[in-house]
Amino acid sequence: MSLETLADVGHAGRMDRMYRYQRHIYDLTRKYYLFGRDTMIDGLDAGYGTRVLEVGCGTGRNMARIASLYPHAALYGLDISAEMLTSARATLRKAGRNDAVLTVADATDFTPRAFGTNGFDRIVISYALSMIPDWEAALDASIAALAPGGSIHIADFGQQEGLPSLARRLLTGWLTRFHVTPRATLFEALKDRARANGARLDFRTLGGGYAWLAVYRAA
Repeated sequence: MSLETLADVGHAGRMDRMYRYQRHIYDLTRKYYLFGRDTMIDGLDAGYGTRVLEVGCGTGRNMARIASLYPHAALYGLDISAEMLTSARATLRKAGRNDAVLTVADATDFTPRAFGTNGFDRIVISYALSMIPDWEAALDASIAALAPGGSIHIADFGQQEGLPSLARRLLTGWLTRFHVTPRATLFEALKDRARANGARLDFRTLGGGYAWLAVYRAA
């Protein structure tokens, strides 16, 4: 087994251990500080037959909202934690979307073929890049999985650049306890990839940089 495979297995196991019990209260506890998720989802513009994938779909909370707003979109989700997907399947059953395709997969190494399609029209990454060790590889995998003209929609922690220093220190300490690392170079990484691929990038901040929102639109 390669070192890379061992690392993947270790990360998956750590996520399963973390969420085995947390998944039952995850949405309630995250409700108040995962800002921008609904703003991101509201801008998906996913019409009939639009193939929407969520990378790191967790409990399925976001997918259920997507299902409600865009009932004719085709839904797909991946997560490295099998425990989380147990909750996601239950959430989507309640939403009447048993047709959603959910797969245990690594965000840094997946292809549309694993979901029975040749590309996705929308890819959602909500507060996941800050928890994925090789987050740039996850970006590259998502870009590679886009259909022509598709888009990647990202919401994640920013650098709190507009917040008081005490608030930044407290938030950073809290996030570290949960293996969360806001990606300081997210904008630069997206900008470089957009330039290289002829894509368009929209980027904005919320709450003094508490959250960053980005949309990468493929040519």
